[in-house]
Amino acid sequence: MGITDSFLNKVEKKTNVSKQSILDLAERLKGGNLKDEKTIRGVIDELSKLTGKSVSKEQSDKIVQAVVGDKIPNDLESML
Repeated sequence: MGITDSFLNKVEKKTNVSKQSILDLAERLKGGNLKDEKTIRGVIDELSKLTGKSVSKEQSDKIVQAVVGDKIPNDLESML
């Protein structure tokens, strides 16, 4: 799935996180293991800092379970 400029603009508008920050995070994740809990928690922490929103331990656990269990929708654009 290619990330379109339109998609990035929607994310930027909803989150107030710059397109460049999103692209930088995506580049770091490109070679990462998204089945590794430590990697996923690092991403959650990074996104929390970028957005200025806190993520509780419970929320973080649910996100980790969803990612590791492949319960994330393939069409991310439909989530916006």
